[in-house]
Amino acid sequence: MISNAKDDVVRAQTDQEFMNRFIQENKRFIMACAYRSVGHFVTESDDEWSIAMIAFHEAVMNYEPAKGDFKALAATVIRRRLVDYQRSEARYSQEISVEPYTMDGDVDDEDPSALQLEIRQKEAEISDMSSGGSPGGSAVRDEIEAVQELLGEYGFSFFDLADCSPKAEKTKKRCAEAVIALLEDPELFRKMRSSKTLPIKEIVKASGVPKKILERHRKYIIAAAEILNGEYPLLAEYMSYIRKALSP
Repeated sequence: MISNAKDDVVRAQTDQEFMNRFIQENKRFIMACAYRSVGHFVTESDDEWSIAMIAFHEAVMNYEPAKGDFKALAATVIRRRLVDYQRSEARYSQEISVEPYTMDGDVDDEDPSALQLEIRQKEAEISDMSSGGSPGGSAVRDEIEAVQELLGEYGFSFFDLADCSPKAEKTKKRCAEAVIALLEDPELFRKMRSSKTLPIKEIVKASGVPKKILERHRKYIIAAAEILNGEYPLLAEYMSYIRKALSP
């Protein structure tokens, strides 16, 4: 996550080597801003990515500590530059080729192996990081690694989601309601994080989702809430149906 230390930003303004490192350390933040600005995936091979990087650099160079938070400034500059680009080009760039059904659980109940196969393919990508790969694939792997570490604090793995993701449409909707209850109630979300478990009783009360569904899909609900609450734009697409429900 991006540092808000004013000294780091000021140092980057005059130290090119530090600037390069500062940008690299905040690539996920830049990608998240780009994703929110254009409404679709942005990979490191897209024009939008280059524009977002340049905008981030611009924000660093124009930042004045007395005028407030750098993170807010950077997000605003990135959004403005990308909006200007979209208007001038009158088009969207091609989205990255990942399958959004993987964590949506949008597969036939008779063929759960399809979901498991996709997750295992992601697992193989991580284990093969040393061999390189496409920029977009690298970005996905970076997010998976970060989420893998986060979910480890809850006692399960990203790859456990292959066995606990909802498949039936009705179940998907109920899980979405549980995730939304967590995201719309900061206190409930904080309780989940501090206890490292799903506050089932409170979610039942807040959302009306049956206890049985919450228990069966506990790992999926926790993972979805953490991903949608964080800066993981590529993985967030796997929960697109939840994101749509959150939109005003």
